[in-house]
Amino acid sequence: MDVEILACLEDNYAYLVRDEAGCAAVVDPGEAGPVLSALARRGLRLTHVFATHHHGDHVGGLPALRAHFPALRVIAHPRDAAHIGGPVEALAGDGRFEALGLRWRGLHVPGHTLGAVAFWGGDALFSGDTLFRAGCGRLFEGDAAMMHHALNATLGEVDDATRLYPGHEYTVKNLRFAQGLLPDDVDVREALREAESWVAEGRPTVGRPMALERLTNPFLRSHDARLCGLTETEPGVACFAALRARRDVF
Repeated sequence: MDVEILACLEDNYAYLVRDEAGCAAVVDPGEAGPVLSALARRGLRLTHVFATHHHGDHVGGLPALRAHFPALRVIAHPRDAAHIGGPVEALAGDGRFEALGLRWRGLHVPGHTLGAVAFWGGDALFSGDTLFRAGCGRLFEGDAAMMHHALNATLGEVDDATRLYPGHEYTVKNLRFAQGLLPDDVDVREALREAESWVAEGRPTVGRPMALERLTNPFLRSHDARLCGLTETEPGVACFAALRARRDVF
């Protein structure tokens, strides 16, 4: 899949996906300017917006994009659609739809918001503020059980080769947190070294495979109670909640 990474606001990412006919979709347009510039540079017409959730730093560019493309189709989960404003197409029950000649799945991943969605199409997963490189989103509307299920069961369906495109550039800080939990973990240490190098060069750290994520993200390893100092008999949700609380103040 041809994915163009668009830096927005302070540390957000929007993502532009195109087809061979010159149509495009954008995931999470926090502001319109970078999207419009990329469309003009590549000679593309915007037909779809995929909104992972309703927060303004992910949909703030919608009014301006709608002004340029009145027929724009905005797709979101029904729980978040009412908060986005303007006409929104709510995902069907199983989350499956077609756009740009591809089959997509909108995976319902409540936790950050109750209607959070991760969009999975081709070899890419656009995870919004649910799953970050080496981290996960804060629990603003949902609870630990919801987010633990979203990360470890719902997103557990995503194959290892799929590339992860989250909503923010938080990778270095997340991996430093992970290294504090796992100081002897070679995979975490190498991922942090790579991420620090890429950030120093001005390169985004996103687009890495889910296989790496499963090795280095403590929130995908909350079955291992040693990460949070709990006993081996504690359930994964308790460990996840303890990790999230520690990350909130890191």
